[in-house]
Amino acid sequence: MQKTHFYIGQIIQHKLFDYRGIIFDVDFKYSGTDDWYNNVAHSRPSKNQPWYKILVDNATHETYVAEQNLSSTDLQHIINNPFVGLYFDKSADNIYTPKIIKN
Repeated sequence: MQKTHFYIGQIIQHKLFDYRGIIFDVDFKYSGTDDWYNNVAHSRPSKNQPWYKILVDNATHETYVAEQNLSSTDLQHIINNPFVGLYFDKSADNIYTPKIIKN
């Protein structure tokens, strides 16, 4: 199994599009459709690396990003996305702890 460089609850920076967000899910390799990949994955990153679902800061959507396009960030202020509360509990010092989601 591949290792990931980032973890659920980590605040990241997108290298190409310069937005911040928080990771809420990870796939160890690409699990989207070929159609999405061909139309949206602009930089054509390898499908054989971890891919992350990101709640975008100051937005109302999520993105699906290859690990090579992410970097860690020291900016730990609040992530402003209406879906953060569905996935995380936040402490006073802006630490995001994943909620247990039951199927």
